Amino acid sequence: MAEEISWAAPRSGAATSVVLAVTTLLWIIVFRWRQRHRLGPKEWPILGSALEITSHFGDMHDWLLSYFEKGLKTFRVVIPGVVYTYTVDQANVEYILKTNFANFPKGELYHRHMETLLGSGIFNVDGEEWRQQRKTASFEFASRILRDYSTVVFRNNAVKLAEIIARMSQTQEPIEMQDLFMRLTLDGICTVGFGVEIGTLSPSLPAVPFATNFDNANEAVTYRFFDPIWPLKQRLNIGNEAVLARSVKVVDDFTYKVIQTRRTELQYISSQGKEMKADLLSRFILMGENSEESLTDKMLRDVILNFIIAGRDTTAVTLSWFVYLLSTHPEVADKVYEELRHLEEETTIDESWTLNQRIIQQASLLTYDALSKLNYLHAAITETVRLYPAVPQNPKGILEDDILPDGTLVKKGGLVTYVPYAQGRMKELWGKDADEFRPERWLKDGIFIPASPSKFPAFQAGPRICLGKDSAYLQMKMAMAVLCRFFKFKLMPGHVVKYRMMATLSMQKGVRVYVSGRDV
Repeated sequence: MAEEISWAAPRSGAATSVVLAVTTLLWIIVFRWRQRHRLGPKEWPILGSALEITSHFGDMHDWLLSYFEKGLKTFRVVIPGVVYTYTVDQANVEYILKTNFANFPKGELYHRHMETLLGSGIFNVDGEEWRQQRKTASFEFASRILRDYSTVVFRNNAVKLAEIIARMSQTQEPIEMQDLFMRLTLDGICTVGFGVEIGTLSPSLPAVPFATNFDNANEAVTYRFFDPIWPLKQRLNIGNEAVLARSVKVVDDFTYKVIQTRRTELQYISSQGKEMKADLLSRFILMGENSEESLTDKMLRDVILNFIIAGRDTTAVTLSWFVYLLSTHPEVADKVYEELRHLEEETTIDESWTLNQRIIQQASLLTYDALSKLNYLHAAITETVRLYPAVPQNPKGILEDDILPDGTLVKKGGLVTYVPYAQGRMKELWGKDADEFRPERWLKDGIFIPASPSKFPAFQAGPRICLGKDSAYLQMKMAMAVLCRFFKFKLMPGHVVKYRMMATLSMQKGVRVYVSGRDV
């Protein structure tokens, strides 16, 4: 019996090994077959799609677009710990942003990833915190006083920018426009938003450590979404997390200084019985003083940084892409110029005026009502936003399991992301010329006709629709009305324009252009 058992054991072990080997081989064959015929990103055991998404992190928006162009309207990307669902389906977008808004908040996962930079500001919270901040901000944005104040500030800053460009163009060297636009919008948001003038657009163009470090921090927190071990890196203070920590320190020093300056000014204004400035930060400070619980400097810090990313970054990157498109589509620039010339038809020009005097005189014509009549300029900026949306993809949390209108199941705890960058390039939405820069698509008989937010969600839709949309257009149209009237832009040969992977569609190396004057 012992001898029989001794022979049976090896036979049994050998058989088991053969079965395991055959099973493994079959599993590999089936797995490879499924991956080869899979339309979406490849998924591997344990790693999911992490390898593919990491290798395409630098060009992620175009990587996502490549799958949508295969006919997919919705697909998933799995990385360890989370499932991302990406969609360009118009019905899905409306469902997420409006129809079932309550089930798709920013969510705990998004908040945790972005908290180091954005804290508990309006773009990083849900529920009562979000409602209270939005209520205060919406009151200010609806104020005619703020609109009129913004018009004056934006006009003055546009003149400063034009004067700087006029001086720089005399060297006949290429000008990097993204940095100038970041300065323009940072000055704008600090003056209009916080009542503080910081002078980044002064003629000397001083260094702006805040801006550089804010961009570095923005990039670092974006990387967290695809790096499952970022908490460990944060604890060890290495890699992107070390960059983030250093950058946020500089950002915080600047921000707390702004808060202290504004608190001091408000105390002085109150003691003198003077009228308060029309800025957002003052409104939030006074809101805290008039409530049961005052707002701490940390809370105000979060408010400031959230509005800076909205009021500085998004507007500046749109202006940068707009100049890039004008430099490669001179026929559009000429049409914008002709529209602006009509504003001067009944204006007397003194031939002895210098260029700076003519810039100031032309800018004086750019009232709020005059800007609202510049339909072609508005269409050209909107066409820029369609192709290069300031927020190229926007993730939402999932509170409960749900089924999107196209039948896609999304699970609680994951993220569902609509992708304006890809959606703006969908031929079924925009026609065969979807890839072309053609402002005329927005015009009917010369009048601008907007698209539905579900088709054009660059400014979101539903309860979270962008409060600052009109203010952003006001600043962009003011700046470009001045610049396009007096200057032509030509892209520097050999300069590669590519986006930087962060929350906004910033350019990696800006946009370098040669600037020449137009007839005055």
